[in-house]
Amino acid sequence: MKLDITTLDGAGAGSIDLDETIFGLEPRADLLQRMVRWQLAKRQAGTHAVKNRSDVNRTRKKLYKQKGTGNARHGAASAPQFRGGGRAFGPVVRSHAHDLPKKVRALALRHALSAKVKAETLIIVDDVTLAEGKTKNLVERFEKMGLSSALIISGAEVDVNFGRAARNIPQIDVLPVQGINVYDILRRDKLVLTRAAIDALEARFK
Repeated sequence: MKLDITTLDGAGAGSIDLDETIFGLEPRADLLQRMVRWQLAKRQAGTHAVKNRSDVNRTRKKLYKQKGTGNARHGAASAPQFRGGGRAFGPVVRSHAHDLPKKVRALALRHALSAKVKAETLIIVDDVTLAEGKTKNLVERFEKMGLSSALIISGAEVDVNFGRAARNIPQIDVLPVQGINVYDILRRDKLVLTRAAIDALEARFK
């Protein structure tokens, strides 16, 4: 599979052959859904909590005698059915993370990359470096390239000036190749990969 390479200025910079085992798969929605669910569940804080009947400060004295009142038997005012009592079956602090095999996660990333290729929303650029970190200049270049919602993956490190210029642009995310993930790929309309990022991905999946 061969795709053209462009520059940030919109000029051609040759072409590149993509590995079919990474970029040429038939996308599976079930794998992508499992991976996105895993990512979102793992980053969920899980700090929600309420006070149950052992946490509220109410008397534990028996409210009235056991028999003869015609009322239900109660032994503490902290019971959930009383005003000011504890919450019954409320949320507790916990982790929402669940397991997903490493091979499934790797396969889902390959399917996400293939989905962008199939949808023709993958753009390959020669490099993402700027002489100065000016957002205005970068916005003009993105307009020429038709980028309004994109994930840009650079090499091992993001160029300082490019990262500084891109961080103020809405719906534009910039990550090093180590941070590439399925959720960020799918949440943006286009995926921009540098030549270094493609080399790193092909080396990663060998």
